[in-house]
Amino acid sequence: MKTRRIGRTNLEVSEISFGAAPLGGLYRACPRDQAMETLDLAWESGIRYFDVAPWYGLGLAERYMGDFLRDKPRDAYVLSTKVGRLLRPVAKAPADYGFVDALPFDADYDYSYDGIMRSVEFSYARMGLNRFDILYVHDIGGYTHGRARNAEMQAQLLGSGIKALEELKSSGVISAYGLGVNEIPVCLDVMREADLDCILLAGRYTLLDRSAVADLIPLCERKGTSLVVGGVFNSGILATGAVPGAPFDYRPASEEVLAKVRAMEDIARRYSLPLAAPAMLFPLGNPVVASVLIGTARASSLKRNMALRETSVPESLYAECDGFTLVAPPLGEAAVRV
Repeated sequence: MKTRRIGRTNLEVSEISFGAAPLGGLYRACPRDQAMETLDLAWESGIRYFDVAPWYGLGLAERYMGDFLRDKPRDAYVLSTKVGRLLRPVAKAPADYGFVDALPFDADYDYSYDGIMRSVEFSYARMGLNRFDILYVHDIGGYTHGRARNAEMQAQLLGSGIKALEELKSSGVISAYGLGVNEIPVCLDVMREADLDCILLAGRYTLLDRSAVADLIPLCERKGTSLVVGGVFNSGILATGAVPGAPFDYRPASEEVLAKVRAMEDIARRYSLPLAAPAMLFPLGNPVVASVLIGTARASSLKRNMALRETSVPESLYAECDGFTLVAPPLGEAAVRV
């Protein structure tokens, strides 16, 4: 599979990458054998960039990922995990996080120097691995914390957390760092204060949602920051189409969104293509994008998505879809974020 460079670093990642949130039981249980089958197919398909986080299944996805990668040649793949949440043991994992059969932990936010360093050490232990290539600061921003609390969290990150990430990078422990978020404003805020190598941005630069175009992408171009684009199907609607109850940003799509997706489906149909094909490939048309992150816990879904890579999508299709895009979709504060 082709690779692209992360920012101004020497790190190269596969154009399609694997997102491990579903391995943590996001919305439905993911038994170990199912996780391993899916990861095996990802590897066989040429994927060599894998992203995980302590949050996914409250440690479960990191355990699965570590077990899978442990016997692989270390220089054959790129691995990212996230910082910003510290796990602590509890009698039973909370039921309201969206993870099924999660491990018995809860999470506390900590974006400080000490919190980031502890998070890395805990992830080493959970995964049984001794190196990460990229660290993302996870779910900082107003959507997660609310405006008032996020000011405190952001001050924590900029006051000492960035120093931890810089030390880890300058000492060679990691090759790159950035943010892993679902929103634009916090990216702009942090980039004014820090030079990020990359941003894992979910759902904000897709065939449907172009929120990143106005301000973030031009800033990334100026600062040499790469995007890793997650959520290319906007929680599913660009894969399922505008069926009743189709999810958009973790909740049922509004009539406005359904109408736009129906229009895009009609366009794709005229080109004899499933809408999922241009949706998956769209971000790769921008050189700022280093990789498209595909998250699934089912080998059958991954196989179907990987087949879309071979699709030829005419530029005229994208041009027609440009008339039905969103630039500022609402995201509920209670939503599950990956």
